[in-house]
Amino acid sequence: MKANWNYPTDVRVGAGRVSELPDLCRELKIDAPLLVTDPGLAGLPMLIDVVASCEQAGLKIGIFSDIKSNPSGANVNDGVEVYRVGNHDGVIAIGGGSGLDAGKAIAVIANQTCSLWDLEDIGDNWLKADADKIPPIIGVPTTAGTGSEVGRASVIVNEAEHKKAIIFHPKMLPSSVILDPELTVGLPAGLTAATGMDALSHNLEAFCSPVYHPMAEGIAIEGIRLIKEFLPTAVAEGSNIEARTQMIVASSMGATAFQRGLGAMHALAHPLGAIYDAHHGMLNAILMPYVLKANYKEIHTRIARLARYLELDPDFDAFLNWVLSMREQIGIHHQLSAIIPEDSRLDEIGEMAVVDPSAGTNPILHDALTYAGIARSAYNGEL
Repeated sequence: MKANWNYPTDVRVGAGRVSELPDLCRELKIDAPLLVTDPGLAGLPMLIDVVASCEQAGLKIGIFSDIKSNPSGANVNDGVEVYRVGNHDGVIAIGGGSGLDAGKAIAVIANQTCSLWDLEDIGDNWLKADADKIPPIIGVPTTAGTGSEVGRASVIVNEAEHKKAIIFHPKMLPSSVILDPELTVGLPAGLTAATGMDALSHNLEAFCSPVYHPMAEGIAIEGIRLIKEFLPTAVAEGSNIEARTQMIVASSMGATAFQRGLGAMHALAHPLGAIYDAHHGMLNAILMPYVLKANYKEIHTRIARLARYLELDPDFDAFLNWVLSMREQIGIHHQLSAIIPEDSRLDEIGEMAVVDPSAGTNPILHDALTYAGIARSAYNGEL
């Protein structure tokens, strides 16, 4: 299965298409790319092969992989230094969410005089960057979760303020994307499950958002169907290329759909991830049913319509039970205490969630006390 799409950017789908990377660099007039990736990928055969093919094509490629699982501003600044010293003229961001987000952030700030935090997604901050100085970016995901390869933002930890900040600029959207399912085949079952649930959270929160955007809603509902059909198979049969293809596409669909907005899952996952350095996808996976119940009053009719499309009984409870059943099937924890060491800061988490940008498009504008209560229920496993 191979396809070329141009929504929301140039997207090339199909097994083995990472081999087109050198030609794609030439098309984008990149002669000296900086490959930004997760540290766990840097020495793997797939990355070694990518670097070798670029070098054989005459590209002066460099590598930067000093990135945390929740990338920080310090990581981005270190990458910018490598970019400048190496006289690079473009970024290839390869990896999961951390490699993709860090690569995009490095590219957007590499040639600017403003700081990374000047571009936090507040008002028109993005105008502080000189768009003409942002080099081309190529996005190549190796997980089917974040969809960052088709996004205009990066989530970066501001360590001084102990929070995750959303860095935004329209030109952070990669110029081209390669969705090669073969790059996800080696992902362990646990990470396949957590990242797949992250993709579900993006599609689901976009679907539940009150923002008027029928195109995004349509993408989200089909993305959820693909995940329902193919995530269990991708977890159980990691080498199944059909399942891996459909999941990497559903991941990109989620990030395309959340132009409509996200919600309380992400509003809580962002501060929880910033404070406890926990895996973002697993946080969303655990929080999902608790947030669905907290939003019941505003979403139950919409969820019933979604359940009908998914060939479930057309009601909220049927959908919630499917979420719980699939989580159990693929090995997702039921409570935050499985990955968070203690619960003493949940009131603080609630206060941070209220002001998180994702909270603004949740179907209900919860207050800090309610957010803390959702987190506490999730911590204790009390649905």
